[in-house]
Amino acid sequence: MPSVERSPELHHRDRSRVVIIDVQDKLIAAIPEGAELVAHVRWLAYAARLCSVPMHFTEQYPQGLGATVATLHEFATNRPAKLRFSATESLGWPPALSEPEGRDQIVLAGVETHVCVLQTAFDLLALGYRVTIAVDATACRRELDQQVALQRLRDAGATVATIEAIAFEWMETAADPQFRALSLLAKNRSGN
Repeated sequence: MPSVERSPELHHRDRSRVVIIDVQDKLIAAIPEGAELVAHVRWLAYAARLCSVPMHFTEQYPQGLGATVATLHEFATNRPAKLRFSATESLGWPPALSEPEGRDQIVLAGVETHVCVLQTAFDLLALGYRVTIAVDATACRRELDQQVALQRLRDAGATVATIEAIAFEWMETAADPQFRALSLLAKNRSGN
């Protein structure tokens, strides 16, 4: 059967990176559904690892806000500290992380959506990246901030998608050797 060209609107594992922003102890403690957020971020990180999608983590002022939550440490071996709300500078963008691999799709997760996630997304969009907000792996302390931030992000050209939709786009086919592991991961998501 001939190969079909995939839509550029779909996430491709060889064009994607995941950036997980500031999922730190004190920030998560202030998020009303912090434990659920951490579980979704961990799910995304596990799916990214299954699909060999590079991941990057950041920490906003860790001396005051604490480290990345312990349940993510296995995925977050390098967690550059930052003071600027946008993560682009602390991750070396551009061009250190974008070359030579040609990864132009950036999936963002973390907190807070209306501050660090939004500012990172806007900077990446300005640099020409295709940005997706993993909507169920981002959060704010207040729901209004979350909703307004997501609308601003959509208006600016970012895509909004769920972690499961992103992961199955990376997987692409049930013939993938990792499909069973991803399928079990999706099946075992607790009530979400």
